[in-house]
Amino acid sequence: MNLSSDSSSPPAIPVATVDQMRERIRRNSKLKGRQADGISLDEVQALIGPRPPEGHRRDLLIEHLHRLNDTYRCLHDRHLVALAKEMNIPMAEVYEVATFYHHFEVVRGDDAAPGLTVRVCDGLACAMAGAQDLLSRLPALLGGQGVRVVAAPCIGRCEQAPAALVHQTAVPHATPASVVQASKVAPAIVQQAQAAIPFVASDWAEKSIPALSGHTGYASYRAHGGYALAAALVQGEMETESVLQAMEDSGLRGLGGAGFPAGRKWRIVREQAAPRLMAVNIDEGEPGTFKDRAYLERDPHRFLEGVLVAAQVVGCEAVYLYLRDEYHDCRALLQAEIAQLQADPPCDLPRIELRRGAGAYICGEESAMIESIEGKRGEPRMRPPYIAQVGLFGRPTLEHNFETLYWVRDIVEKGPQWFSGFGRHGRKGLRSFSVSGRVKHPGVKLAPAGITVQELVDEYCGGMQDGHQLYAYLPGGASGGIFPASLANVPLDFDTLQPHGGFIGSAAVIVLGQHDRARDAALNMMRFFAHESCGQCTPCRVGTAKAATLMAAPSWDHATLEDLNQVMADASICGLGQAAPNPVRCVQKYFPHEVV
Repeated sequence: MNLSSDSSSPPAIPVATVDQMRERIRRNSKLKGRQADGISLDEVQALIGPRPPEGHRRDLLIEHLHRLNDTYRCLHDRHLVALAKEMNIPMAEVYEVATFYHHFEVVRGDDAAPGLTVRVCDGLACAMAGAQDLLSRLPALLGGQGVRVVAAPCIGRCEQAPAALVHQTAVPHATPASVVQASKVAPAIVQQAQAAIPFVASDWAEKSIPALSGHTGYASYRAHGGYALAAALVQGEMETESVLQAMEDSGLRGLGGAGFPAGRKWRIVREQAAPRLMAVNIDEGEPGTFKDRAYLERDPHRFLEGVLVAAQVVGCEAVYLYLRDEYHDCRALLQAEIAQLQADPPCDLPRIELRRGAGAYICGEESAMIESIEGKRGEPRMRPPYIAQVGLFGRPTLEHNFETLYWVRDIVEKGPQWFSGFGRHGRKGLRSFSVSGRVKHPGVKLAPAGITVQELVDEYCGGMQDGHQLYAYLPGGASGGIFPASLANVPLDFDTLQPHGGFIGSAAVIVLGQHDRARDAALNMMRFFAHESCGQCTPCRVGTAKAATLMAAPSWDHATLEDLNQVMADASICGLGQAAPNPVRCVQKYFPHEVV
């Protein structure tokens, strides 16, 4: 049979038709929508570097957005188009990530970049110290200088209330004069840490961490025995099982708020299939919390050695440190100290990557933080699977809070009984309390677990401010509830506050005096929750906003509020929505006279 004459053979296609098909394919192969211009591509490439043969890493999207935002004080949409092309990511995906985070400013078309931004914290501690006065006065003082003044949620400087950020420069105990002065020299480069001072390893009996006046640098830390433990583990001179046993025997629990036993977590992740990863939460966005910043500013290598020990015991090949964006000076310090560690390592190191948050409280939730490290919107994941099994990049992941790792060296070197030997009222261990509000000496107070608020205020904070008497307190930031002075003798620790409708969380204690109102504190917290909800689930997104509106009324509609509370607690995906009702219910239970 002659195949050329077979009736099944396709007919010949005219040359003109072939050319038309090629042109159609060429047109369809182009990007849809707005195209990247050459100038924008050059500007993006200059900031993120040339495209490697394997392409830009998708998980570095947020880091690249930060470089653009820092350089141009905003994210021009033309740069977003160019970044999408350069990273081979859909423009819609780049845009939805950029608009999720509070610290990214997306500017359309030819609109000018915003002027210098001054963020005034309106969290509870700062509100009690006069933040609203600052917010009302600063626009008139700075508006003519191209400066915009915005309210910001807690920036982690509650002991320095009221606090502000002028671009990337923190202004503690802010006044109109100090903010105006800071704006004259801004935008400032992140402040350099002062010269290192010697660190005394046994100096844990102190009652307070002083203000930053220097930090223990790499050379000083090594000279005082630093990294000997990590090196012994890596070099096989110490058994990993002995370290695991010490962690379990110490009773150390996760100090970010959840309180899961640290040693048990190490063992669970260690049993998972390799490769395993590690993610460290230094986002510290809970209102009233600043302990991680205080320890980081003072002794970063004690934390880093804890990281190395945990990574070696669990077998993590890479470590990702997630630091909140408001801590600009801490980021500069940590970058410099990690560089020194890597330049002169005491032992083989895992890969360490420092990642920068972008202003999203929700990323303090472990799975939302994982999403953000991967360069995505920080939305919590549904569980199971848990991140110990399927975490960062789909791998088993050990997730820890900064302070949990900070204590590892002391626990292993001094023995688990050293840590568990502290405690009061039948509790064991040490707790770092971030204390703010109406006390004479706010700050981070290292105290025995189980101490009461009354003891904490009297023994560690110099008592109440003049003219104030203890009226109420928040034991765990926004989420932990609000308790009256009649409960000032309840031990502060994991599991002791739940019977009263709250919990200790990250031990952020905010103290109210008799001139304050618990309902105002609860409203401040609910507005914070509404502002920080990721929006993924309706109960939290709608419930927090509706509750804030109802709580602003002179008298509360208790029935409707309780309906909202029940739905948020039962149906929210993560702890933000589940814990949002706590302040409301505490006011209804303990301060009914304020909301009749």
